[in-house]
Amino acid sequence: MPLVGGIVYGDKYPYILPASLWIAVILLLIGAYLLSRKYYALCKLYGVVVFLACFVLGGALVSLQLKQADHAFPNTEKSSAYQVVLTAKPEIKKNSILFHAVLRGEVLKDTLLYDFSEKTFLFYFPKDSAAYSLKRGDRLLVYVRLSPPVNNGNPDEFDYARYLLRKGICGTAYVHAGHWRRIGCDGSSTFRQQASDCRDKMVAGYRNMGFQGDELAVLSALTVGCKEELSEHVIETYSVAGASHVLALSGLHIGFISALLLFVLSPLWNRWRFLKPFLLLSVILSLWGFAFLTGLSSSVVRAVIMCSFWLLSALFPACQRLTLNTLGATAFLMLLFNPVWLFDIGFQLSFAAVTAILLLQPGLYGLLPVKNTALRKVWALITVSIAAQIGTAPLVMLYFSRFSTHFLLTNLWVIPLVSLIVYAAVVLLALTPFPGLQHFFAEMTEMLIRLQNTVLRWIEQLPLASIDHIRMDIREVFLFYFSLLLLCRAVTRRTATNVYIALSALLLCVSYHSYSFMADASRRSLVFYNVRGCPAVHCLTDNSYSWLVCTDSLSDITRLERALTPHWNRLRLKSPAVITGDYSAPDISVRNQIVFYAGKRICLLCDNRWRNRVADIPISIDYLYVSQGYKGGIKELVSLFEVGTVVIDSSVSDYYQERIINDCIRLGISYLSLSEKGSVRISL
Repeated sequence: MPLVGGIVYGDKYPYILPASLWIAVILLLIGAYLLSRKYYALCKLYGVVVFLACFVLGGALVSLQLKQADHAFPNTEKSSAYQVVLTAKPEIKKNSILFHAVLRGEVLKDTLLYDFSEKTFLFYFPKDSAAYSLKRGDRLLVYVRLSPPVNNGNPDEFDYARYLLRKGICGTAYVHAGHWRRIGCDGSSTFRQQASDCRDKMVAGYRNMGFQGDELAVLSALTVGCKEELSEHVIETYSVAGASHVLALSGLHIGFISALLLFVLSPLWNRWRFLKPFLLLSVILSLWGFAFLTGLSSSVVRAVIMCSFWLLSALFPACQRLTLNTLGATAFLMLLFNPVWLFDIGFQLSFAAVTAILLLQPGLYGLLPVKNTALRKVWALITVSIAAQIGTAPLVMLYFSRFSTHFLLTNLWVIPLVSLIVYAAVVLLALTPFPGLQHFFAEMTEMLIRLQNTVLRWIEQLPLASIDHIRMDIREVFLFYFSLLLLCRAVTRRTATNVYIALSALLLCVSYHSYSFMADASRRSLVFYNVRGCPAVHCLTDNSYSWLVCTDSLSDITRLERALTPHWNRLRLKSPAVITGDYSAPDISVRNQIVFYAGKRICLLCDNRWRNRVADIPISIDYLYVSQGYKGGIKELVSLFEVGTVVIDSSVSDYYQERIINDCIRLGISYLSLSEKGSVRISL
């Protein structure tokens, strides 16, 4: 816990602890001295010193890692020439092609100034035939303007800038067509890139066996952790049914593989006992090889470390196989290796699930004694599912605003079937020398995957399959886990004091939720969001109803909803009524791109319909919302409108933004630039 606290502190204030690593070393040396001198009277001081050392160490590690992603961007907005090397295969986006690239240096007057730190950037290329021909390892000369990662400034939005920094990505750049040239190829590759190549070959092998579509996507995700092929409807089906955890490689899959390896090797050490340490070591190495092949995700690393501890404990019969200490040691080692894993959703869900299973499953299993062997295994699976669901539900609601109600039915079906699919994939690989038999077995495997998808789609269609639009904040999550720990303590140590404390914590949790429920209620207001591709004004009421007035009938509403769903969930808003033309209702009306709402007038300026027009009496406009499509200035509209405030959307080009701002300054009109301020809310 001190290490976790230090990581959180170092992430929030990454430059506060420049010499913290040396401080941690000094504190550890002091603790070692106290321990070596056996000053038992100072044992509490020793504990404080070690805790403080772990706290400082966590802050130092995460600060050093974030500092590696720090880059000195030039103050000028002009583009420059750089030499870069593409380090990953392309990712096809909706409007562009994304490459991860390492910056080798800046080119000045035909001279390459090397940057030996080799910072990583995201480069976006337009979708053309030249960009499609690029591949990993290509060395390019590009002429771009590098930009630091920034957020849009919308309420409750995902912190994309911090996410990129934690991934070690310094910034982004868009490479225009004709502003790049291939100058060579770098044939070297890292171990991670070699693992990615092996994974791609396995996916290609599945494709050659006849797998395609959703079956290929699910098989690739279940066996090698490749989720690029998954379609949105498959992801949604597994999410609603409560089976998303099987698509992310974790302890479930590692357990299946280790069980298979132990089943194959255990007869050998039963016959020759001296082989047991070597065979267990081979199992551990095989699991780590599999983890490396899948990209070393945090959940897989956690599972492999715990499984390694479990296998090593088999050599010492007196040791307990799996305890909270094992889980704590695993987390400690992982965070020492990569402290930013703490902020990974997979890391949090994985450890929350295993902790809940260790704490709650034994008590739940003991509630109902079952004598039948088959029913006992089913009851064990049910209690494990309930415990894991209790442990992960707050995090799932925090990040995904959803709770799957039929998770028990899903797990009873999907876990046995996933085990069959994983073992079938192993058999498929073993049958590579026999193409005919492999093809026959591939058809059987495809039938299993299709059966699994069909049943999950049926569960998805059941009534109340999921509760959506749930809003929880980070404080509620901490209060929930704090209350859960106190309840576990009250159950294990049944004293009146523990019961009172647990109930008080539960009351505090409910009280805070009630307070946040009232404090986050929607208020009548106007909101201008900073979402590219969808300029709109959001008119909110004092209840859950609202109107989203778009400036263009072709606006990307889906993109805006995806960005604003967490905020709308917090306000408990229903899906807003989308208005793209003239509209009339008791509370709002839209006519000729002018919105009348709550005594305010908002003119949506997205074309040139008002240019070269005059009026005897200027129309009073409270907010003039300028978006992409308008090619004029503000000065030419003065004779037509009496403007209170000009709101400039981020879709407007830099040239026109500067022109509009200069007009507003000369005319004495207040203005708001969404690209600078982010989302703007005006209370009414």
